Amino acid sequence: MNYKITGKVIKGDGYGRKLGFPTVNLEITQENPVQELPPVGVYAGNAVLDNKSYRAGILINSGGKVEAHLIGYDADAYGKMVTLEIKKFLRDYKKFENEKELIKQIVKDLKKCSRV
Repeated sequence: MNYKITGKVIKGDGYGRKLGFPTVNLEITQENPVQELPPVGVYAGNAVLDNKSYRAGILINSGGKVEAHLIGYDADAYGKMVTLEIKKFLRDYKKFENEKELIKQIVKDLKKCSRV
């Protein structure tokens, strides 16, 4: 599984931050097309931002939205370029009954990301 996705960080809906897991949302445009996105799902990988590498939990949703939580990153990334390297499929994308269940799953996912 070798996918690399590069894009400019844009403002998302803030839901990840609200849950305690802020994400970088990538702008995918005609000027910056992605040749191929992996199937919809949650992945473990790496992110390179400001020439520094971070482990990352990466989400590809059914609308083609690409976002990632960079483990250990807590600065403002808006307008910066980030490259995501997808290394391992973790699970299918799914809706959760409530935020508590979603947070519990995100914690499990990020533990796996730390080991990839």
